[in-house]
Amino acid sequence: QEELKSMASKLSRAVTFLPLKDLRYASTAADGHTWFMSSMHDVHEPDEVRYQHFPSEASGGRVLCLRGRDRRDGARNSYALAWPETLPPNATLARGTTFVSYNHYDYDNIWHGLSVLMPFVAWHVRGRCAGGPPARWILYHWGELRTDLAPWVKTLLEATFRGGPLKIEDFEGPGGGDRVATCFEEAVVMRHNEGGMSNEKIVEVYDLMRCRSRVYCGAKSREVNGSSIGMTVLMRDGPRSFKNASEVIRIFEKECRKVEGCQLMVAYLRNLTFCEQVKLMSLTDVMVSAHGAQLSNIFLMDKNSSVMELFPKGWLELAGVGQYVYRDLAGWSGMIHEGAWRDPAGDRRPFPENDQRCMSVVYKNGKIGHNETYFSEWARKVLGKVKLRKLAVPVSINPVSGRCGCNY
Repeated sequence: QEELKSMASKLSRAVTFLPLKDLRYASTAADGHTWFMSSMHDVHEPDEVRYQHFPSEASGGRVLCLRGRDRRDGARNSYALAWPETLPPNATLARGTTFVSYNHYDYDNIWHGLSVLMPFVAWHVRGRCAGGPPARWILYHWGELRTDLAPWVKTLLEATFRGGPLKIEDFEGPGGGDRVATCFEEAVVMRHNEGGMSNEKIVEVYDLMRCRSRVYCGAKSREVNGSSIGMTVLMRDGPRSFKNASEVIRIFEKECRKVEGCQLMVAYLRNLTFCEQVKLMSLTDVMVSAHGAQLSNIFLMDKNSSVMELFPKGWLELAGVGQYVYRDLAGWSGMIHEGAWRDPAGDRRPFPENDQRCMSVVYKNGKIGHNETYFSEWARKVLGKVKLRKLAVPVSINPVSGRCGCNY
């Protein structure tokens, strides 16, 4: 017995903590095993999300332990693996399932928050929602602890997991010093957003989030087809707002009036709660919006709804691949991206036309004009396609089910 105790003590003291952010891989921070928990490799089954699960066969039955409360230097935070019977000295064991997120961008922007946390829903769906909601979330950006999310994303996760208010770990409890470790009875780590998932699996995840959000918000059932068409123009203030909002509204309203049953809705999302946005999107068949985070709402529409996206001048040439995120989101969530209009006119620039500084100084915050001929023809074409789609489907009611594919 004494020999067993001695061996357990040695195993406990032998637990080795490694930097949570490995600076050796700074040049490939988001690739492969990444610089976050760089010694670990993901489990990747065909078509499924890439993840790490502790304890598991891959971890040799060991649990994940963190010394991870630093909010300024991720290299000062650390991680280790330990057997549950031989945790490191002075460590505490947190019960339940813990979701550990690595975000290379930020949690304040609702697009970045959605894209980095959606994979946890995928893992949840993959296990047929067994085990219920997570006990806690731990959020890291470049290995640095974060303790808050964009309110829209936080409410979306509360609705999806139906576990009440989200618990985001801050490690500020009693005895939560820098060198005190917390180990987790079960932990799931994500580092690659939706990377590796098939489109079919991604659509399944957005189906669940759409359904759960509508249940959470009490969105009413609606007619799947028929003569009713909801067309919503989402407005913005400041960057990427319309130079002449009333003219833009007038053009789309004019085309909407030409289609029987079409109703135009105009909304500033700054005035709407999460649930008001869910209800608005449940009534929307065609969304018209400038490029921006508010377009993250598109997955809340019925599948096969249409998205019309608008850009200021200069984005096509200088914005990079990030300008296509909502086109991709439309495909991932079963929507139809109807193309984009890019304003050919813009503010005067202090640099040559293709100078990257034009993007950060002028184009990124540019405003959007209008082209009545183009907008009218574009709206007429999209509304016509929506009308035909609705007439092609037998009239039915889309019920809001409390089950949404998971039974807990």
